[in-house]
Amino acid sequence: MSKRHKVFNLAIILIPWCSLMFMGKRDFKRYSLAGLVIVLLEIVNHMYGQKRDWWYFFDKRKSFLTNELPFSIGPYMPVSMWLLKLSYGNFKKFLTLNALSDGFFAFFLMKWLKKIKIIKLKRLNPFQFFLYLYYKVFILYGTQYLVENRNRLKLYI
Repeated sequence: MSKRHKVFNLAIILIPWCSLMFMGKRDFKRYSLAGLVIVLLEIVNHMYGQKRDWWYFFDKRKSFLTNELPFSIGPYMPVSMWLLKLSYGNFKKFLTLNALSDGFFAFFLMKWLKKIKIIKLKRLNPFQFFLYLYYKVFILYGTQYLVENRNRLKLYI
């Protein structure tokens, strides 16, 4: 793995997780389960996407641990938790913020990552990649809804 890729992987993991220091303990606990569900889902999605050649990492070795996993454990959980903190309870706001962040990643950040020779889309165009990112917002919100209303749901079962 190139030095550039190692530094990138370290940054993509550490920076989002360090941002959670500003979230607060109560909110971290509140949103962490939904964030964890998204990380697990994303790991499965990344394994599927790697198998289908949806993207290409410029480092020659095809390794899930050094290529896809840093994206899964790095930004997904912290960003999901921040988006929940900023907009949970207002579904339209939640959808809008997620569309903006996923759109930024799919249309702008992926171009930059290609330019610095980390990753490029191979069998997906940017819009398809956006949809790949965006469909998970419904699962994220639904998971948080279930977490928030688990006591109420027990009454009905």
